[in-house]
Amino acid sequence: MSSGFSGGVPDFFTAGGRSTSRNSGFNSNLNAEQQFPFPPPLPGIMLEPAGQIRRPNFIGKRSLADFQQQSQQGLGFYLRNVKLRPNYQHASVPSISPEVSPISNSMNSRYGIPIVQQHRLQQLTLPNRNVNNLCTSFCSPNLAGNDGNFNTGTGLPGSGSDVFGYEAEKKMMSHRLQELEKELLGDDDNDGEAASGVTSSEWSETIQNLIAPCNQKSISLSPSSSSSSCCSTSASPPIPCTRQSFVDAAAAISDGNLESAAEILTRLQRVANPRGTSEQRVTAYMVLALKSRMNPTEHPLPVSELHGKEHTVSTQMLYDVSPCFKLGFMAANLAILEVASEQGLHRIHVVDFDIGQGGQYMHFLHALAAKKPDDRRAAVLKITALVDSVSGDEEKLKIVGERLKALADKIDVCLNFSIKNLNFDGLNREELGVEPAEALAVNFAFRLHKLPDESVTTENFRDEMLRRVKGLSPTVMTVVEQDMNANTAPLTVRVRETCEHYGALFDSLEATVPRENPNRVRVEEALGRKMGNSVAWEGRDRVERCEVFGKWRARMSMAGFQPVPMSQPVAESLRAKLNSGTRGNPGFTVNEESGGICFGWMGRTLAVASAWR
Repeated sequence: MSSGFSGGVPDFFTAGGRSTSRNSGFNSNLNAEQQFPFPPPLPGIMLEPAGQIRRPNFIGKRSLADFQQQSQQGLGFYLRNVKLRPNYQHASVPSISPEVSPISNSMNSRYGIPIVQQHRLQQLTLPNRNVNNLCTSFCSPNLAGNDGNFNTGTGLPGSGSDVFGYEAEKKMMSHRLQELEKELLGDDDNDGEAASGVTSSEWSETIQNLIAPCNQKSISLSPSSSSSSCCSTSASPPIPCTRQSFVDAAAAISDGNLESAAEILTRLQRVANPRGTSEQRVTAYMVLALKSRMNPTEHPLPVSELHGKEHTVSTQMLYDVSPCFKLGFMAANLAILEVASEQGLHRIHVVDFDIGQGGQYMHFLHALAAKKPDDRRAAVLKITALVDSVSGDEEKLKIVGERLKALADKIDVCLNFSIKNLNFDGLNREELGVEPAEALAVNFAFRLHKLPDESVTTENFRDEMLRRVKGLSPTVMTVVEQDMNANTAPLTVRVRETCEHYGALFDSLEATVPRENPNRVRVEEALGRKMGNSVAWEGRDRVERCEVFGKWRARMSMAGFQPVPMSQPVAESLRAKLNSGTRGNPGFTVNEESGGICFGWMGRTLAVASAWR
């Protein structure tokens, strides 16, 4: 790897380093006085083959005379960089200098060979470059002058454009990283000594920059580049990456160190903004959630808000504007229609445990209306909406039913809508009014995760519900759920999952809904309530208990269900809907995985739709 400069010292990082270059010889452009032939090896010393520069004409064993002749011919053969030994009498390692350090005449008492001092690159002369550029994140500060700018010197040969300077900086970083690799890995010596001839304060700074990327400046070609999204460049203490900071705050809360957690949240509050970027919005809701966990009286997040009218309406808005959730409903509808068609049944009876605003069945009715005239006239859709008598949502469901009936009459589809109280003991085909000629479909759309499982109560309503539904012998059961590990996971894991999942969800909304859309604020407030409940509460008060698809598969299997893979036409139809609805935005993805259809954003799965029988 060439440094990109003509003249100067040879590339010692590639000539004698651990990672050898493809070009094994000297730079032919070097002047004679700039080449530094090294003394030949002493007799009786067997050099390590991995540390030698391999050349095409080096074949077989060579005698001392051969080595001397090759050195006199200027073939550029170097000894490998050797670590300093404790008994090696040597001055402190010189800093980067335009002058090349002389060869030390000191002898190593153990091997009896000269130790070659570490040669380094000359100062880079980058015109019109400021320290706030790409190189300063990795290079030593002594490359810059007292005024904070790089020394200009003779400048770059030929063109002084930024493109050329950028390539030079990249190569400089590569050299630095090669040396860092050698220092960290070390040589495979027998004595295992850790002393190194390249140790200096600048490498300590480089290591800190690499292991703590959140504290280094953003990489940019512009001298006036701003700091990264998870860093702070103000006079106040730097803000670390927000997600890791939230995990640290959660760990402090779990350990009872509320003062440390409050200090972290105070720093995060500075970058939080419920009307800013997607990351700032997530930060604002997460700060409130953890503050509520620490002091629910001062920062209340009532569980009742999750059952209020505003949350129901804004959640339906989320289902309408988010492609991942909207397509999840469509996948469930298509799975029901496909299974009913395979069995030749035109009458479909859907039992829904959480119908919400009924938005899912508007698409269902349009899908029935798209059938052939004869099939459409024969098709009958019966919907039974189950309601908890304690919640008092019967009046709301009547309004939903009237809206769906009006749409069905308009598009010439037969619809029967009924409401029944949810009762575990009365959950049977007779009470639900299931007829023999009907295809019974049970729909769980974003409902199962709200039921407490064995970690909350011994009654385990989540698994009990699945066993009761299995007793109905449904033709198909559809499940649509968010994909995140937020049920039995400890607080720190739950906080990280919440940040990553809702962070991706907020980013996806940024790509589909304009910021000036008034409904977007309501949608994000609904997501904020879900985030707050998932983090701030425990026990029965924690309603948001999402699980990953793998855990849902295990629960379905224990309840006696088998997966019903969705056909290829269904998957292709969903992809076509996604591309048309998002104008081909590559951030959204539709993947088939273990019998389910996964909908995600930038590699993160947000929702999964699956069918079972």
